[in-house]
Amino acid sequence: MGSYDDRTQEFSINLPMQYDMQQVLTIVYDALKEKGYNPVSQIVGYLLSEDPTYITTHNNARSLIRKIDRDELLKAMVRTYLGE
Repeated sequence: MGSYDDRTQEFSINLPMQYDMQQVLTIVYDALKEKGYNPVSQIVGYLLSEDPTYITTHNNARSLIRKIDRDELLKAMVRTYLGE
């Protein structure tokens, strides 16, 4: 029989968390802007309430933002704001 490697190969489609969050926020921001909303206000409303209806379904934005851990996003935003 031919030789083969019986090690389990890993496959990951996840990018580093920081990049994922930034990419998702950019997509959500753009989708909200395209629909005529104030993107910053809508995103803040979502973050404070965790109510997904603050985010449009346009370009799958609502589904995307719900995949981000809100606490991790807030931590990343504070770190970025403080230049950490």
